[in-house]
Amino acid sequence: MKLNIDPSITYQLMEGFGASGAWWAQDVGGWTDIDPDSGMAVRDRISQLLHDPDRGIGLTIYRYNLGSGSQYITKGYYSSWMRRTDTFAIGGGAYDMTRDANAVYMMKRAVQDGAKEVIFFVNSPPVWLTKNGGGHQDHHKYFRENISPKNYEAFADYCLDIAAYFIAEGVPLRYFSPVNEPIWMWNGGQEGCFYLPHSVRKVFHVFSKKMDARSDLPGMKLSGCESGDLRFFNKTYTRLLLSDPLVRKHLDSVDVHSYCQPAPVPGLKKILARRTDFSRRFGAFMRKNYPDIPIRMSEWCHMQGGTDASMKSGIVAARTIYEDLTILGAVSWQHWIAVSPGGYCDGIIYTHPDHTFELTKRYFATGNFSKYIRPGAVRVAASCEDRRLLPLAYKKDGKIIAVVVNPTDEALPLSIPAAGEILTALTDESHNLTESK
Repeated sequence: MKLNIDPSITYQLMEGFGASGAWWAQDVGGWTDIDPDSGMAVRDRISQLLHDPDRGIGLTIYRYNLGSGSQYITKGYYSSWMRRTDTFAIGGGAYDMTRDANAVYMMKRAVQDGAKEVIFFVNSPPVWLTKNGGGHQDHHKYFRENISPKNYEAFADYCLDIAAYFIAEGVPLRYFSPVNEPIWMWNGGQEGCFYLPHSVRKVFHVFSKKMDARSDLPGMKLSGCESGDLRFFNKTYTRLLLSDPLVRKHLDSVDVHSYCQPAPVPGLKKILARRTDFSRRFGAFMRKNYPDIPIRMSEWCHMQGGTDASMKSGIVAARTIYEDLTILGAVSWQHWIAVSPGGYCDGIIYTHPDHTFELTKRYFATGNFSKYIRPGAVRVAASCEDRRLLPLAYKKDGKIIAVVVNPTDEALPLSIPAAGEILTALTDESHNLTESK
């Protein structure tokens, strides 16, 4: 079967691939013991495997979680100590920038290893500004906002002060996301904050007003509003957010999360489980109403319980990336977290208590995209005669880069038309980004 590529038909320009340092970096950032295979500190080797384009998979986007300070209080339920985050504020308007040292180290190491863009994101406003003094709402309160509008300005001042500090230190902080998954009730397990759509617009307006008054945030934009499911309320939040001219000045994209799981109600399962339908509708909505606003896919994980490093999970990741780049039209794509201690299908590298780690098939499947589709590549038309194969193609610097996903359980033949040298990289049950010419 033949792979067909037409470089004359072009789509979006790719900005990069990435993942977040949420939670895990607070731990792994202190792993200075030596990895026996590389001779490097374990924390440095993990960063290299994630961000170096030659000795890793070349992720170019790093998401840093600016925490609420929940580790300094006993209030709330958190399923792991790592989900209680640090804060740089020490009271009275003063900051201690030596805090969150492990996570800051991993952020800076990512930049050293190849990350070109850093995004700061907030799950919950600082605990001293929330209504209940915690990093999430009380367990018996559902879908209630945990910050009063009177505290929006103090929230923005804190966030932008921290952003300005790291920009001055040379961190390529390109985006700040003050709201994360506002549609969920967030009353336990991790930090989080529910916001109504109008409240999200008000938060972004305050941040935009504050940014207008500062000169120490060169090149930084806002990103958001990172709604937590492709199926629900994305258009509502987007319309309100982009209806504010001041917000539009500082927000140059709409960031969404690509989660979409089958509905728990059996009669609705088939209707609500087709994530591609929702992707197609939202992509068409954006292209029709906001053609100058790109879509960034800023968070996804497999959302499956249990430790799974298998090719089955790798195919799920590869198919999702393919769908988000082609159907949704995303210009960047990011895993929820880069590293996980296991027990869930959410990291592309698993770590163990003895400070060892393993690379999952999700890691290598992601690498088939991120290692070769580099920032600045333009997506072009691609198709396969065999409709079971999922083809994707980009052009950059006079070269064509193609990624073909085979989601079936059988080997399928593929003919690649080309003039000149061809480099292939195969990931399957027995290969891990294995290159051949």
